[in-house]
Amino acid sequence: MLVIPSIDIYRGKCVQWVGGKPGTGKTYGDPLEFALRWQDEGASWLHIIDLDAALGTGDNLPLIAQILRKIDIHAQVGGGIRTPGRARELLKLGADRIILGTAAIEHPEMVGELVESEGGERIMVALDSKGGKVLKKGWTQETDANPLELALRFEKMGVGSFLYTEVEVEGKMQGLKLETARKLIPALKKPVFLSGGISTIEDILAAKKVGAAGVVVGMSLYEGKFTLKGAMEVAE
Repeated sequence: MLVIPSIDIYRGKCVQWVGGKPGTGKTYGDPLEFALRWQDEGASWLHIIDLDAALGTGDNLPLIAQILRKIDIHAQVGGGIRTPGRARELLKLGADRIILGTAAIEHPEMVGELVESEGGERIMVALDSKGGKVLKKGWTQETDANPLELALRFEKMGVGSFLYTEVEVEGKMQGLKLETARKLIPALKKPVFLSGGISTIEDILAAKKVGAAGVVVGMSLYEGKFTLKGAMEVAE
C-alpha cells in the first residue's frame, strides 16, 4: 500500500486545513521545499492540490509546474481542473495522473473524453464526501450523489483510480472513518485511495486491512505525529 504525502497549496504556501475550511489549520511554508523533503524521505508519489483553483480564487500553476520539474518521483495533481485543456496541460507539465472532482460530477462526459485521449490510468476521480453525499466546488457545496453509485458509474467509463476523502474528519487527526470505504473497496475493481483524519500508524494499518491501494497523509505528517518512513514501513 502506498503512503502519499499531501502538498496543499493556497496563495503560494503549503497549508493544511481542518475540514477543508479556509483560515483553519496552519501554513507550513514553501511547497517546493516540502516536495523535495518528502522525496528525500522516500515517498514514491506526491499528492499536489491547488486550493486556489479549487475555490475559484486564482491558481498556483507556475509553482506546481516548478515542483513537477524538480521532483524525480510520481505526482497526482488536483484542484480546480474543470476543463480538458487544464487537465492535459498538467499532464504535459509532468503530472502522472490528474484528479477530477467537481468536473466529474458536473461534466461526466469530460471524464470519458480524457479517459479516451489520455488513458484511464492517468485519471483519478475524487469522492469527497460528508454525511454520505459527495461534495463539489472545493468542498463548499453538497450534491445528491452517493459515493458508491458515482464510483461505479465512472469505473464503467474506464477511470483508473479513486480517492475517497471523509471531509468531516479532514485535518482533525481524529482517525480514519472506514464505514464507506468498507463498502467502496470491495465493490470496485479499480484501486481506491483513502484520505481524511489519519492520525496514527494504526490508521495506516487499518487502511491496509480494508484493502486501500494507498493513503494520502497531510496534517499528521506536518505535525510530526509519525514519520513518513514509519508509515511506509507498516504499509509494505
